[in-house]
Amino acid sequence: MDPPPKVVELKARVHAADSILFVTPEYNCSIPGVLKNAIDRAPRPYGHNARDAKPVAIIGASIGMLGTARPQYHLRQSFVFLNMCPLNRPEEMIANTGSKFDEQGNFRDEKGKELIRLLLIRLVEWTRVLRSI
Repeated sequence: MDPPPKVVELKARVHAADSILFVTPEYNCSIPGVLKNAIDRAPRPYGHNARDAKPVAIIGASIGMLGTARPQYHLRQSFVFLNMCPLNRPEEMIANTGSKFDEQGNFRDEKGKELIRLLLIRLVEWTRVLRSI
């Protein structure tokens, strides 16, 4: 049975990407089911893992105090099986989002913006390091 066209497209895009940035909310103390499903479909069939040795970083936002700490660690568990190469630091977990966005949905936390910028810079550097090996 052939995979659905959207799965084929996802695998092709993942394979072509230099690195991946996962952005997740917290959903029932973990990642949303649709994200987990997308992660689980890409390495199928066995032996054709589009994410093998792919540099990745994670960012998340939550209304809670932990700011997606739990889902980010669940993602890291999936990365082990998929042989992905996560950026370990900086970790960006945006907590208490109710006070960090204005009425139009604009992120107004200047320290948070700087941490996001640093995360993206480090992901680019990490990607270059892994490509040079």
